[in-house]
Amino acid sequence: MPDESYRRFLDPVVVSKLATMELRARLVVEGFVTGMHRSPYKGFSVEFAEHRQYMPGDPLKHIDWKVYAKTDRLYIKEYEEETNLRGYILLDASRSMEYGSEGVSKLDYSRFLSAALIYLMLKQQDSVGLMVFDQAVREFVAPRSSPTQLHTLLAELDRAEASAETDIGIVLHDLALRVRRRGLVILISDLLDDPERVLPGLKHFRHLKHEVIVFHVLDPAEAEFRFEADATFRDMETGELMTTEPFSIRGDYVEAVERWKTMLKRECAESRIDYVPVLTSTPYDRALFSYLEKRKKLG
Repeated sequence: MPDESYRRFLDPVVVSKLATMELRARLVVEGFVTGMHRSPYKGFSVEFAEHRQYMPGDPLKHIDWKVYAKTDRLYIKEYEEETNLRGYILLDASRSMEYGSEGVSKLDYSRFLSAALIYLMLKQQDSVGLMVFDQAVREFVAPRSSPTQLHTLLAELDRAEASAETDIGIVLHDLALRVRRRGLVILISDLLDDPERVLPGLKHFRHLKHEVIVFHVLDPAEAEFRFEADATFRDMETGELMTTEPFSIRGDYVEAVERWKTMLKRECAESRIDYVPVLTSTPYDRALFSYLEKRKKLG
């Protein structure tokens, strides 16, 4: 059987225990790439096109030494490069993102997913920037593809902590006005805000001709209401308390969550926005595949 130990680096709880943000990002991406190479998925970064005979001045690193061993002739591997992108990662760091029931909070999951996306995009020689927000933009790092960009962005992610309430709608409109060059906008959020404010903000980016992916990150307990005994729930942003019997409202709650997600998916589809619902228990390769699928279409 093939060695699938790489998959441990796609487990959110395992990743949360790693030492540094850069190590987390690298191991998630390497685990993902290893898994992808074992799958029928194609289209990562650059695709092999054909061989051609070596010419003086060609980079030696592109010589196919396996072909040389068989034929005693030098051939160069030629690749078809994808079009470079300008990517913008929008990370929700509002207080509701601090919730976590299974060893990793929504914010931690989103930070590690952001780190992996940044690492992957820079490996593909794309420019990538980062915006951290709650009810306002807290950090804004413009997209670059320079060697120092990885450390700059990962340091910002390391510092990102949940703090204030959410106002996704006004933040998205603000960022849409700041982001002048068209590119790929990736929003990572639990979307716990008024959809009538969130959706126009997302559509603002589409109006400006950006491509948009929304990673809707929820904790399994939020999505499935995994509570049994009578409990008092506290709104993490307002502090409001509510005591209830979970078993008596679970059916209505789950149905309401599904209606909410279905509405978001429908509204996003109508505006050609990619909507990707993700639970914090989900391995990171699901989200990374969604990104690469979009990246491939843009290329």
